[in-house]
Amino acid sequence: MSMAADVAGIVAPAATMIAAMMTAANLGARVTGWGFVVFALGSVSWSIVAIASGQTNLLATNVFLTLVNLVGIWRWLGRQKAYEDGAEAAAAKSRTPGVPSLFSATGLSGMPVSDVRGEVVGKSVEAMIECKTGQVAYIVVASGGLAGVDETLRSVPMSAIDCHADGLILLETSAEFERRDVLSPEDWPGAVPAQEAPASRRPAFGGIAPPMKPASA
Repeated sequence: MSMAADVAGIVAPAATMIAAMMTAANLGARVTGWGFVVFALGSVSWSIVAIASGQTNLLATNVFLTLVNLVGIWRWLGRQKAYEDGAEAAAAKSRTPGVPSLFSATGLSGMPVSDVRGEVVGKSVEAMIECKTGQVAYIVVASGGLAGVDETLRSVPMSAIDCHADGLILLETSAEFERRDVLSPEDWPGAVPAQEAPASRRPAFGGIAPPMKPASA
């Protein structure tokens, strides 16, 4: 039991820290689900340490946490993963020529955003939808910063964006995008922002933009 307790004493804190990083990163259902698997490994290891050291409170806490982690595994590797798989299947089918591209609303957060030249300017973090029409009014794009720290937020009207299953394309250059007003965290627009893309750059039919030249052109 002593050797098992020694091993558990090493695994428990390591698993807890790794799992915390995996779940905090919010990288999708699979990563989050496996984070709960690692959390469960950690709570079981803490339980072994508690039994070996006679710490009743530590044992009770981690038995409960093991049950919570099992629920997390079911939630993220079971139900939520099934939702994401269904959304991915629909997006894949929409790649057929002549069919409008689809992407899941929940998958919008974190999608890469490029300008008309193919240069990545940031990632989408949220979309605001008009209740009456059900249409996306604008997308909030984050640029700069590291892991969300010191990032800059700007809103872009949907009329200035071309949607693709693999990402979003701004119908403007990165310089034009950077001239858009910077948003404060607590003050987002209550309506479609101004500074829309010039009419010559807007999608002509069904939101399909004209072919873009490679970034090196």
